[in-house]
Formats: sequence, structure tokens, C-alpha cells
Amino acid sequence: MAKKVLVTEKLAEAGLARMRERGLESDVKLKMSTEELIATIPDYDALIVRSATHVTREVIEAGKKLRIIGRAGVGVDNVDVDAATEAGVIVCNAPTSNIVSAAEQTMCLLLACARNTAQANASMHAGEWSRGKFCGSELYEKTLAIFGLGRIGGLVAERARAFGMHLVGYDPYCSPERAEQLGVALYDNMEDILPLADFITVHLPKTEETIGMFGPDQYAAMKDGVILVNVARGGIYNVDSLADFLAAGKIAACGIDVFETEPCTESPLHEFPNAILTPHLGAYTREAQTRAGVQIAEYVAAGLEGSVVPTALNMAPVPPEVMDAVGPYVPACQMMGSMLAQLGGEVPKRLSLTAAGKAAPADPTILVAGTMQGLLSYKNLATVTPVNAEAVARRHGIHVDTGAHASAGAYASSVTVVADGREVGCTLSGEDQHVRLISLLGYKVDIAPGPQALIFEYVDRPGRVGTIGSILGDAGINITTMQIVNDPDAGQAIVYMNIEGELDDSVLANLRESLEDLKNLWYVKL
Repeated sequence: MAKKVLVTEKLAEAGLARMRERGLESDVKLKMSTEELIATIPDYDALIVRSATHVTREVIEAGKKLRIIGRAGVGVDNVDVDAATEAGVIVCNAPTSNIVSAAEQTMCLLLACARNTAQANASMHAGEWSRGKFCGSELYEKTLAIFGLGRIGGLVAERARAFGMHLVGYDPYCSPERAEQLGVALYDNMEDILPLADFITVHLPKTEETIGMFGPDQYAAMKDGVILVNVARGGIYNVDSLADFLAAGKIAACGIDVFETEPCTESPLHEFPNAILTPHLGAYTREAQTRAGVQIAEYVAAGLEGSVVPTALNMAPVPPEVMDAVGPYVPACQMMGSMLAQLGGEVPKRLSLTAAGKAAPADPTILVAGTMQGLLSYKNLATVTPVNAEAVARRHGIHVDTGAHASAGAYASSVTVVADGREVGCTLSGEDQHVRLISLLGYKVDIAPGPQALIFEYVDRPGRVGTIGSILGDAGINITTMQIVNDPDAGQAIVYMNIEGELDDSVLANLRESLEDLKNLWYVKL
């Protein structure tokens, strides 16, 4: 059955199409109240929102099937991330979807404020030619202070350099190396920057530390005639006192795109013609909307498949180079977990996972989560995500160990899982990263697993494969690929056989009766 995704705000058609391509069923239901969302969410595996939908603890607790919440944009202050984490629900966003649009909107407002563009436009539309009223100032050789040097702040720095501006910045999390690369003089204290700046722009998240970060004391310390811009989050500038300083002429102009409460149709700034106000247009370009829809669709699909979600906010981040090495192993670990569940029959007490070669540097959490998802979902015992994998293991009494080896022997990388002594190992091969089994129950094998397989372990004698082939052939079962591995010291062999066709209990019973000294026979569905 297809996984279901609830979309509560407008999403680009390209994003909806991408979900269909990934086999997901999406329902778009706009302008839902919180009560309606709580009543609707129990039927859905995933939720995609933008900024207007409030995903509260009550919504998350009502979503019994919910595995992932996607924000088609950057900020997630409308999602209760703590409640989602407690419920094992992944929260992710599309942080790179609108960075170019936001940086360009920042430059747009800087220029509009510096050149009185909006006021001159209004005057022209009123039938006036008042050129003398709108003498502006250049950006060239002026000092721009950038608060927040992340993705968007960095793009603004690049664009401002092209205008010949001097750049100073404040960001406690920015390294000196990155600041130097951006051409920004980095300051440790924001108070030291304020008297230097002709223009100030903020690119910070909405947190307890940043709300009201700029108030009367900060405005008073600024250079006379400073211009302020905010295309980040509403509330970073104290709007009431900003209006006072605009009225006094201390602040020459401001460009504000975001507000504490949106939609915002009135504020202390609305009366000032030199306050250029736009209705949250930072991410509102056709290109950004398309990118946000497609990116969040990809991440939600990945989360529902148990794969790596690179922008998950409530789990350890996975660097791109590590994700490239490990990401394809997540479905492989799901496969191994499912196989171990069918080989063992019971939930194991001990689970050990070892990554080797190029897979070794990764945080093993995502691999353990994939393994446990396969292990426990086989009998619908639990839904596992990287967020709740540790808690689910504790709840089911599974002790988990992880390890890493720098070398994977003859392979570039490999992952091996042992559950209560039963062992399965795999690697990835080819450009498409196909899964190949390389070890099984202590035997070295090399075969690509199919959707159905028979695994035999028996005392090695002539004619065994012929007997198996005859029984399966009489039942209309086709053998697609097969590998036999002998253990001469023990006098035993293991056979891994991919098959096609409907195999019922009578065929399995016939195989068991016909093969003497049969130690084990498993029918595995993957």
C-alpha cells in the first residue's frame, strides 16, 4: 500500500509530481484549522507544511502513523521539534531552496532604501515629477554589516562585494577561515560593529537569543543615517523602537520583509514612507518555490523509505561526503534486518553492526535504524526512524553494539550485521550501487539478493541440487540465480537461491522430506 502524505499549504506541482514518481500518495488540504489537522493526521505517514501550519504536540501525538514532517522552506519554528523527537518523527526542511531568492531580496531592499525607489515610484504614479526629493546614496565603498554568515549571509556578502562595499560581520558560529573566504572582517562583539555600518542586514534564525536582538540601545549606538534590512525572521528588530528612531531621523530607512505576526497589515512602520515593507517575498520566486517543493518531496520520500534525510533537524547531521558513502547502505541494512528476522524468527537480544572501508567514518545511527526497521517491521512490531532507533531498541530489549574497520578487505566498503550469532554482510557494487551479499551465516558468498529466496544448509552430498531443482520445477518455481558454498572441514554446504513463482507450504514440506541431513531451510521474502 502506498504511503500517504498530507500537504497543508501550496506546494509546487513539481514537488507533487516528484512524490508520485516515488510512489507516494499525496493529498493537498489547504487552510486547515488545528482541530481539523488533529482529526485528519491519523491517516497519514508524512506531513508537508510551510510557515502557516502550526504542528503542535497535539497534532504529533494524534499522528499515530506519522514518521516525518517536512517544512518546504527554511525555518521550523511552527513545528514542535521536541514533541516530534519524543515520538520518533523526523523533522526536516529544505534549507537551500530559497537562499538565492532571499539573498537577492536583501540586495533589492538595500538598493530600494538607498535610492528611494519605492517613494519615487509612488510619486510618479501620482502624476508628479519630483526628482529633487529623491536624491539617494550609493552602495559603493559603504560599509555593510552582516549579522549571520550562514548560507544566505554568505551569498549576500558575495553580491555586496560586487558593489564595492566594505564588509564586516558578526556570527559566533562562523570560523575565521570562512569569514576570510567571504571577504568579511569578523567581529566578536556586535557592539563594536554598530558604529561602523552604513547598512545592516540580518540573516539569523528565530531563537530566544535573536528575538529583540536589536532594540533602543543598539539603534542608539548606530551611525547616523544607517539603513536596516531584514529578510530573515520577524522580531529580530524591535519594531516599536525602530519606528521611534525612524521618526527621529537617526535611522534613514529600513527594508522589512518579515514580521512577528503574519499576515501583517498594520504596524508602527506602516506610516513611514522610508520604511519599505514587503509581504514576506524572500523565498517567493518561481524558482525557489519549485526547488522547495522538489527538495522536500525527495527528503520526505527518503524518510519514508528509511533512507538518509540529509536535512533532518532532530538527528546528527550527515556530511555530504559521508552521506554519499553511507546513504545507499540504509536500504541494504533494511534488507539485512528483514533477512535476519526471517532467519531467526524472534526479536534478537543482541545486535551488532560493523561498517568497514568507506562506510566506516559515518555515524552508525542511520545504519542501525535501517537494520532495526527491517528487523522489526517484518512482523509489524515497530516503526523505526533514526530519531527513535535507540529508544525502540531499549523497549524491545535489544542490546546494540557498533564498530568500524578502516579496511573492507577486497571491497571498497561493507556493512556486516550479527543478530544473536546469525550473521549477514553486504557491499554495494556498480554505478547504481546494487546490493550484493558477501557473507551469510559464516559462509563467504557473492550474490545479489532478489525479492524471494530459498536458503538451504545441509550436509554436502552429490545430487542435492538436482533434487531441489526437480521439486521446484514440478511446482512451477523458476530458479533465477544460485550460489553454492562448501565448508569442506565441516562437510556442509549452504545454497542461496533466488526464485520466481508462488511457493506454498507444501513445496517447502516436500523439500524438507526429500533432503536428508538438512540442517536448515529458510524461505525469505525481501
